[in-house]
Amino acid sequence: MSVAKSASLTLEEFLKLPETKPASLYIDGEIILKPMPKTRHSRLQAKLIDGINEFILN
Repeated sequence: MSVAKSASLTLEEFLKLPETKPASLYIDGEIILKPMPKTRHSRLQAKLIDGINEFILN
């Protein structure tokens, strides 16, 4: 992961910043670029959605 800013921020300061693309995360006073999901994540997400839909519809 890449750190966009090394200076420590408060949550209130982070929330006042404009949104970025890709999205950023606030973790322990640091801004970190949100990682993009990989293929494995997308497949797992699809299987989870299928499982939930099957449970709800039956």
